[in-house]
Amino acid sequence: MRTVLVLNGPNLGRLGSREPDVYGSANLDDLQALLTDAAPEDVTVDVRQTDDEAELIHWLYEAVDTGTPVVLNPAAFTHYSYALRDAAALVTKAGLPLVEVHISNPHARETFRHTSVVSAVATGVIAGFGFDSYRLALDHIVRLT
Repeated sequence: MRTVLVLNGPNLGRLGSREPDVYGSANLDDLQALLTDAAPEDVTVDVRQTDDEAELIHWLYEAVDTGTPVVLNPAAFTHYSYALRDAAALVTKAGLPLVEVHISNPHARETFRHTSVVSAVATGVIAGFGFDSYRLALDHIVRLT
C-alpha cells in the first residue's frame, strides 16, 4: 500500500465556513472523501491540517523519513515561512514529489499573495481549481510513484 500525505496549513480547518466565495463550501472531510475516491485502490490518502508551523514542518520530516510523497497547501505560510520552505526542500532533495496546491488562484488575489517561498523547491504548483487542485496533484503523484 502506498501513502500520499496531503498537508494543509493555517485556517484551512475552517474550510466550508471561511470565505465560501473564495474557498467554496466543502470542508476537509469532503476533501478526504474526494481524494479517497480518486485514488487507486493501492493508495492511501492521509489528509491533515494544522495551524502550527512547527507541526507542519515535522510532517514534512516524516515524509522524508518514510519516503512518502506530499501534496502541500501551505496556506498563509506560503508567503513568508522560510522554515517551511527549507523543510519542503528536504522532501524534494530526497527524491520525493512535493506538489504545492492552492484552492484559489493566489495571483488573482491581493498582491501579498503573489509570492510563494515554497514554489521554488516544489516539484510543481497547481492553483485555482478548487479541490480539483488537490486531485490533479494526487493524479500526478500517483503517476510518478
